[in-house]
Amino acid sequence: MTVRLNAYQQPVGEPLPDWTPRPYPQRTMLAGRFCRLEPLESARHYEDLLAAWSSAEDGRDWTYLFSGPFTADELYDYLATAEASRDPLHFAVIDLQSGRAVGTLALMRIEPAHGVIEVGHVTFSPLLKRTPLSTESHFLLMRYVFEVLGYRRYEWKCDSLNAPSRKAAERLGFSYEGLFRQAIVYRGRSRDTTWFSVIDSEWPALRQAFMSWLDAANFDETGQQRQSLASLRQQIS
Repeated sequence: MTVRLNAYQQPVGEPLPDWTPRPYPQRTMLAGRFCRLEPLESARHYEDLLAAWSSAEDGRDWTYLFSGPFTADELYDYLATAEASRDPLHFAVIDLQSGRAVGTLALMRIEPAHGVIEVGHVTFSPLLKRTPLSTESHFLLMRYVFEVLGYRRYEWKCDSLNAPSRKAAERLGFSYEGLFRQAIVYRGRSRDTTWFSVIDSEWPALRQAFMSWLDAANFDETGQQRQSLASLRQQIS
């Protein structure tokens, strides 16, 4: 890698002479083959999300989140607050087969001046987990961030003890960046936070892998994948 020096012979980063702050993400619909993302609306999505999240056998899906599980009344209040929020900016994941909301996720810690944004508040019900919708929902949001908004960096952070979240980040093509010790206090306990990211130069190859994985030809008659996303990423890289 070329080392760039300033007038004082100090090493400095790559120049970005044409850089301008990126647009702020909007409440927009993002359509895919298996699902669509639409701005969260408490009145519209409440019944679906109550049913979807209530289908879980227990409350383990909320262990590493900052809120929940909810009673029916608590959920409506939570969704109303989330709907009104601009950062995080929450989206509902709609199953195109059923037409119902089956989970949510959000863009957060939005920094247009630096082109940095994070995906978070990923709250997928059993109707969404381990399905093509799960992968496509992340792809749709990532594509919006990189291709429409032009951000440079897309982050994923989680409790270091949340093994499923760490595994999901790696499967989706995020690179591990490190551990922030004692970064957060939540639910009355300490959290070490694991950081992952995708940067804009990595997006074209990752996009190709997502598109190949989501293609109808990659699924057999029973809906099972023929090639994993990880193997497709290896072939393309």
